Amino acid sequence: MPLTGKERRRLRGLGHGLAPVVHVGKSGLSDSVKSAIDEQLFAHELIKIRRSTECPIDKKALAATIEEALGADIAQALGHTLLVYRANPDDPAEPAPGSDQRDA
Repeated sequence: MPLTGKERRRLRGLGHGLAPVVHVGKSGLSDSVKSAIDEQLFAHELIKIRRSTECPIDKKALAATIEEALGADIAQALGHTLLVYRANPDDPAEPAPGSDQRDA
């Protein structure tokens, strides 16, 4: 299910201070880069990915490929940086965006 505007806004706030953990270089989105993104999403749920200027894939195509191949959502694409979210169904570090976690 795609993220709503409110969920994207919340994730952008959470991701503001994060440093990029995966860099996509001149080899593009290779299998090893996809594997690294998958591992980081499993460990952290919300990550930043930096696209180098030598990357042969443009930003929109890179975002679409990550969403499709890894089942993730792009919370923000700003400059050469993508903020990527994928909930870990086994052990979510944060409540999933949009979930209501109020005390009854």
